[in-house]
Amino acid sequence: MPASVLDESQTVFAQAERLFTPAQIEAAINHMADEINTHLSNTNPLVLGVMIGGMVPTGLLLPRFRFPLQVDYLHVTRYHGETSGGQLRWIKHPDIPLKDRSVLVIDDVLDEGITLSAITEACKAEGAHKVLTAVLVEKDLRRPAGLPRADFVGLRAENRYLFGYGMDFKNYLRNADGIYAVRQ
Repeated sequence: MPASVLDESQTVFAQAERLFTPAQIEAAINHMADEINTHLSNTNPLVLGVMIGGMVPTGLLLPRFRFPLQVDYLHVTRYHGETSGGQLRWIKHPDIPLKDRSVLVIDDVLDEGITLSAITEACKAEGAHKVLTAVLVEKDLRRPAGLPRADFVGLRAENRYLFGYGMDFKNYLRNADGIYAVRQ
């Protein structure tokens, strides 16, 4: 009988390699916040957290912003609790109108860029004046032509399956005490 996803996630965590400690992550968040403060002060931006993974970096960044802003969220996924991406599915669009706004989209990780590209295009289609993106981790990998890089990046990591600080392994381990890579 195969192990449950809970059992599997516990095994994955026990064998994982921690790539970034909480102190390293906090330093990266501080650096990102400084950059974002410089770029978005006096713009009255709308900050959009991408659920579910973007919940943690959004929550860490918000108190560090030194300018007026509004906050909303969106929920779009390609993973559906799996470890590889599939069909893009929109679950929730922002409630606050994007028309003529500067928008900052915050997510946990940038892999290929398919989801981030779709989000950026959706914001522009809703009339956003400017769309900037921030990710806690950007993976070092070749992205297909035309897919974006993030405007603000906290950490860079090799192309491995990551979890912790919002990133999950089959809907578990988002709360890990660092950013970990699944043992290869």
